[in-house]
Amino acid sequence: MKQSRQDVTLCEKDALQDMLDAEKQLMSLYAIALTEGSAKAFRKEITGLYTACAEDQFRIFEQMLARGYYRTQPAEEKAIAEKKESFGKVLRQISSK
Repeated sequence: MKQSRQDVTLCEKDALQDMLDAEKQLMSLYAIALTEGSAKAFRKEITGLYTACAEDQFRIFEQMLARGYYRTQPAEEKAIAEKKESFGKVLRQISSK
């Protein structure tokens, strides 16, 4: 039997996760449009849309975090230092070529 839209309801957590996923996907598409766009007016418009989308995505993330639907772990100082060093090596390699 085929379900209708009225038969399907999302709980709050699933709805927020769906919204977060949609915003992330939209940001990816805006990033592609920005890198492919060559007209200044177009790039300016896409940049504005990308920024607004990033704000929406972060607000949804904050709501999920506040409700305990999204868990984050603080990074340890050692891990941060290791990543900085790793990216620093890559940057130095790129700069020296």
